[in-house]
Amino acid sequence: MPTPPKMPAAKPLKVGSLFSGYGGLDLAVEHVFGARTIWFSEINEPVSRVFSHHWPDAPNLGDITMIDWRTVEPVDILCGGFPCQDVSTVGKMAGLAPGTRSGLWANMADAIDQLRPEWVVIENVRGLLSASAIRATHEDATPQGDERATPDPATLRHLEPDLWGLGNQPARPLRALGAVLGDLADLGYDARWIGLPASLVGAPHPRFRVFILARATVPNPARLRRSTGWGEPGSSAGTPGNHRALAPGDRPRPQRAAWLTEMESRIGDAVGPDRRHLHRWGRYADAIARWEHITGRAAPAPALLNNKTGARPAPEFVEWLMGLPRGWVTDPAEPLTVNQQLSALGNGVLPLQAWAAIQ
Repeated sequence: MPTPPKMPAAKPLKVGSLFSGYGGLDLAVEHVFGARTIWFSEINEPVSRVFSHHWPDAPNLGDITMIDWRTVEPVDILCGGFPCQDVSTVGKMAGLAPGTRSGLWANMADAIDQLRPEWVVIENVRGLLSASAIRATHEDATPQGDERATPDPATLRHLEPDLWGLGNQPARPLRALGAVLGDLADLGYDARWIGLPASLVGAPHPRFRVFILARATVPNPARLRRSTGWGEPGSSAGTPGNHRALAPGDRPRPQRAAWLTEMESRIGDAVGPDRRHLHRWGRYADAIARWEHITGRAAPAPALLNNKTGARPAPEFVEWLMGLPRGWVTDPAEPLTVNQQLSALGNGVLPLQAWAAIQ
């Protein structure tokens, strides 16, 4: 009997990353889909150095507002967490509106429209459920070219009383999440979303985040692009991509995120603190012991002491709280100041939490 030909392994899906930070969401996306990130967009220069250190072959496209998507290599998956300052409950809750930092979602939507990836993965804060939104529309979509599809200003008491309604009542202003889901629907994507705390995967802190997973209703194997502006089909084409929903067994997972496999396998293990944990961490002993077991390494010292400024969080400890490998952000080879490290970590995504949400 002749020997069957050996089928080549499937090529990894291509990922484009927006608002990339240190790459926490990318790690989860690469791990779940067996994909690789081929380019990213990050305007914060110190943080972009961290991303480039871990993805040395991925160019930084820079400011998302200045990118000509017609010149960008197409991808199978587009991921990103657009700025949260204006929808965060600790901010001014200016909402998802043109001219705000969170309004950069419109630029991400434009990237989706023109690149036409099969998958879109979005992450943001809890405030996406409660902040109001103003959806920009085409000039001819409303009378006299009115671009505001939602009353402005809109406060929380004006929104639908049902948290899960997301602006279904036309007399009520949209929630920010409702606007994002509406834009995805307009672009031809079906979406599911979930909100979950980091503690669900064993982390010793809540850090609630909202994740959206969207898929094109009509797959785009020809890699057709859109022309500038929403809704008009383009004519340029690239090479076909692989559009399987999840990574098959013969799709190799990137070594960069291989450590997530070990972490996810330990999530449900029963763990109890020992005397060392109780002595050092007191009432936090249970949570610390559990996360040490899941991450596979001991918790670093939690604070930096300074006679002038007092105690402040230690970047190595925050890095551990985010479930990152030692040195992912704090590696001495990356010359970030303590403030830059803490800022990057505070704005980042916990990879194991994103993995659970996408799953």
